[in-house]
Amino acid sequence: MTFSLCMIVKNEAAVLDRCLSSLADLMDEVVIVDTGSTDDTLKIARKYTDEEHIHHFDWVDDFAAARNYAFSLCTKDYIYTADADEYLEKKDHDALLQLKSVLMPEVEVVQMHYYEPRLSSVLNTVSEYRPKLFKRVRSFTWIDPIHERIRTEPLVFDSDITVTHLPQKLHVDRDFLVFEKAYEKQGRLSHQLYGMYLRELYRSGNLEQLSRGSRIITRILAEESVSDDLFLDMYTLLARQARLAGDLAGFLTYTARLLPGEPSSEICYEMGEYLYGAGRFTESAYWYESALGQSPRLDIHSSGDLSLRGLARTYGQLSEQSAGEMSDLYRQKASEYEDAADHWQMPEEI
Repeated sequence: MTFSLCMIVKNEAAVLDRCLSSLADLMDEVVIVDTGSTDDTLKIARKYTDEEHIHHFDWVDDFAAARNYAFSLCTKDYIYTADADEYLEKKDHDALLQLKSVLMPEVEVVQMHYYEPRLSSVLNTVSEYRPKLFKRVRSFTWIDPIHERIRTEPLVFDSDITVTHLPQKLHVDRDFLVFEKAYEKQGRLSHQLYGMYLRELYRSGNLEQLSRGSRIITRILAEESVSDDLFLDMYTLLARQARLAGDLAGFLTYTARLLPGEPSSEICYEMGEYLYGAGRFTESAYWYESALGQSPRLDIHSSGDLSLRGLARTYGQLSEQSAGEMSDLYRQKASEYEDAADHWQMPEEI
């Protein structure tokens, strides 16, 4: 089997060499599509591929369009897609080399563990399976001995290979702007993309970004029919924006729809944050504790270190408001929760 490495890049000089040095020798073709670099990105790329495999694409605020163009330039049996801030450790490099020697042509997609040990704007685990290697040309096959049909779902192989993603910083400003421009241009986007946008916005958005996002979400809710899960995620985001903006009426309106039944850890955390800000520390402790026992929808940190630190802050305040043994007890609890937050870890993979 032959492999094409396919990348879109822009100003990646700080990380591109690390990526290409871990991959290029496994590839039969290295295709680089640049979207406007002004640093040494192309100089580094030329160390690993010839000029005819380096191309330019005018950026149109559409990663899919850039990926599709890059894919169209590849010629080998399989296409490996990589971002410049990814790389393979030696053991994973060797595992991919082994896979290349035994890969059956029936396999159309190979998934790998996508590992983010530091920064992440969307993952609620340290790693997850993601498709990384794709058969370039797909053939259609009839299946079933009677009532035969064409197999439309791809044949996917889940490998043990780990791709390490070490971004220098999160690109949330770029991501939010691309989403907003796409929404304004197209009017509607996929509900899967809405879900990713909500997760990234809840976890990383500042008040201005949350406010812009809330206006879009309000419009989506008015114009589209969404699933119950997506509705709950949207209301969770709206509640967060309202709390941070000091919009008490809005905050209470959204939380009233979310608290009955089994509220998510996020909405319990938001209630804890609101009550802490209002100086109602005993009540805020209740909601932070509740967040620890509930399941997250958008951000697993709300059921972990965020609420643990909230409890540490709350019991610190209660200690200052108390005297004698009660103050000492609250101070001890604050220390225990702070220590628990320091040692909290995200799950490896679901």
